[in-house]
Amino acid sequence: MSEPVALTKITIEQDKPPHRLAYINGFEKPFHYGVHGGVKEFYGVEPEVEYPSTLDHIIASAGG
Repeated sequence: MSEPVALTKITIEQDKPPHRLAYINGFEKPFHYGVHGGVKEFYGVEPEVEYPSTLDHIIASAGG
């Protein structure tokens, strides 16, 4: 088996639900995650600020 190409260190902090902050090694500012659109409707929440969900990030990475 070959050696890994890269390892990523990520720390996720729960802010005021459903808001989360992801600190990714190598980036100065955290990434904001939350809910919006159909996701907030599905979970029945109304966040103060709408942020992309973690599902958005997964879909974007697969498309990239």
